[in-house]
Amino acid sequence: MNKKLSLPLAQSVIDRDSQSREGAELFDLLWLEPDTRIIVLHKGKTLITEKSLRLFTIDEATAGKYRVYLGRTNQRFDDLKTGTAIVLSVLSDNSARELEPDESKWHELRRTGAGLSPSHATLFTQALAIHNWHETHQYCPACGEITIMAQGGWSRMCIKEDRELFPRTDAAVIVSIIDDQDRILLGSQGSWEQNRWSVLAGFVEAAESLESAVQREMLEEAGILVTEPQYLGSQAWPYPYSLMLGFTAKVDASNKADQIKADGVEIAKLRWFSKEELKAEALSLYLPSRISIARALIENWLGEEIITATEVQSK
Repeated sequence: MNKKLSLPLAQSVIDRDSQSREGAELFDLLWLEPDTRIIVLHKGKTLITEKSLRLFTIDEATAGKYRVYLGRTNQRFDDLKTGTAIVLSVLSDNSARELEPDESKWHELRRTGAGLSPSHATLFTQALAIHNWHETHQYCPACGEITIMAQGGWSRMCIKEDRELFPRTDAAVIVSIIDDQDRILLGSQGSWEQNRWSVLAGFVEAAESLESAVQREMLEEAGILVTEPQYLGSQAWPYPYSLMLGFTAKVDASNKADQIKADGVEIAKLRWFSKEELKAEALSLYLPSRISIARALIENWLGEEIITATEVQSK
């Protein structure tokens, strides 16, 4: 269909309020606002109640390892009014156990994010992305000295060279490859369970256009030349801090029907699916989560939503 993708994690629910990030008193001021809400993370997991994040008040939250000012809600959702300040609190082991000792109640975005509303899934994504960056950038890449948080958690400063470091975003292309029979190419990684499939993806390299990355990655992973890459949409994917750029592309006429070949490193096997085959086998297939751009690309080609083994088992 190649229409604009509907992407849950591409919602805009937070005004990041960058003009308010300066100042050592930022969190003291936020704690004076009774409406301020806190999302907690521990080892990349958060707490969920039914289909919503558990957002704590300033009186309920426990002390964390560090905090990040995520911004203010730019719309009303659930019981949060527009302009509510949202703070991320990353917890230590002891603080997490104090808040919720049952480890089964701590949830990962990959596994339970699809059950959240788009607004809450987007908020979880933003919190997880900035958390992942802080966890891996505690030392200056130039001199190796310790870095400390600044700007409400949106940058880090090298204590030796007074160098300011900002959160990085890694661009990755993700592509639905369609052949002249209107079939889609899906791949499976060796570590995945039997019958799990997804579209192909890869990171953009230095000084490379998105279109060139599409063609290079598809050739590397599937041994196939593609043409006419068409951009369909983007959304964040915080593993660790990626921006997924969704494309569809056609198989180049120079390819032979049996030319596809999995690279054996990232992709273990490849298969062409017709729309009829995908729908007929749906209940035995494991496809990407509904919050992922990969699932959106597959359903965009299919022209309808599909229920797979993943959804059946989650009910």
